[in-house]
Amino acid sequence: MGMDDTALVTVAGAVLARESAAVAALVGTVEAGVVDVAKRLVAIAGKVVTTGSGTSGIMAERLAHLLSVCGTPAVYLPAMDALHGGMGAITDTDLVLAISKTGQSQELTRLVDRLVGRGVHVVAVTESPESPFAAAATSVAALPATPSGADPGDMIATASTLVVGAWGDAVSVVAMALRGHTLDDVVDSHPAGGVGFRGRRPGDAAPVVSA
Repeated sequence: MGMDDTALVTVAGAVLARESAAVAALVGTVEAGVVDVAKRLVAIAGKVVTTGSGTSGIMAERLAHLLSVCGTPAVYLPAMDALHGGMGAITDTDLVLAISKTGQSQELTRLVDRLVGRGVHVVAVTESPESPFAAAATSVAALPATPSGADPGDMIATASTLVVGAWGDAVSVVAMALRGHTLDDVVDSHPAGGVGFRGRRPGDAAPVVSA
């Protein structure tokens, strides 16, 4: 039997409450680690590469985009693509941010082990700092464990996804501050969409709109 609207509203509210609490739990626990990672990103001679699998891979791709918007050049490389030759794009002047909630991803652990063996600094971003994945990395950015039940069945990455996203947001903005990257710089590299529209100067040509 289906649920009525009142019951469904209750379910929606419970999801929002769980996810808000999970993100709030970051405050006061990860700030020093965020600053450390941001300093590493700013100090490297090469580029930042983010990687992951599944939902963590999606968040890694988001992080690469956000870092680039905020002034830190970054690219996303899926873990399996890297294992099939893509890791050739990574050099020992780069820094890799590898994301895995549980640290049990065998392909990601294999990739991290191979990269570290080639002299690449890999930061493992995980809720499981004692996992094989974390042990294979050069350094670990530990996130608070997602409370039981915050992810449905402790399997569907909902709240935990927002947590790693918020962590990445903080890293991106702190790196932006360290670089002195301004909102004017953001507009300069973001001429399309709403940001580009807000940044248009008097006399600028209107954006081309295709039929």
